[in-house]
Amino acid sequence: MSTYDPSTALIVVDVQNDFASREGSLYVSGAEEVLPVVNREIERARRAGAFVVYTADWHPEETPHFARYGGLWPVHCVKGTWGASFHPGLRVGPDDDVIRTGTGGEDGYSGFTVRDPTTSEETRTALDALLQSHGIRRVVVVGLATDYCVKETALDAARLGYDTTVLKDGVRAVNREPGDAERALAALSAAGAHVI
Repeated sequence: MSTYDPSTALIVVDVQNDFASREGSLYVSGAEEVLPVVNREIERARRAGAFVVYTADWHPEETPHFARYGGLWPVHCVKGTWGASFHPGLRVGPDDDVIRTGTGGEDGYSGFTVRDPTTSEETRTALDALLQSHGIRRVVVVGLATDYCVKETALDAARLGYDTTVLKDGVRAVNREPGDAERALAALSAAGAHVI
């Protein structure tokens, strides 16, 4: 549990069907345990006047991000599909701010940046500018997955100068390799993020 005020943003990372539902193509084990925690934090943030923003993978049908085109991952979160939709249990309103990543086939895992899969050139998303426009100085990060999108989003937030907190009970990991979750949390702590 974290504290919130109007200078704080809650960043809800990729709580989408392909990650958060057992039927999803890239289901994250234990993701269903995250939903009540994330929803609790959304309500607490809103009551305190904090800003809530969501990130979402939103891939084209063909992208080097997918294994069939040379990447690491099964096809997931293809724009406009059930898998790319937010989990139906997630509290998200029709007017809430959503930062969609990978829309042009870019790679990368952060809500703040995407990377060209050929040149590796990084480009910023609209997330930092959106936070700045709301006067945000501190961010709290929850969602999926600890060892990829949560980690990279929180690392970028810390690099950009935000006081960054990751809630351990509000994240779950892919764990492609045993211990990936622990290594991700250690990297976040080493970068100055608060892991609570």
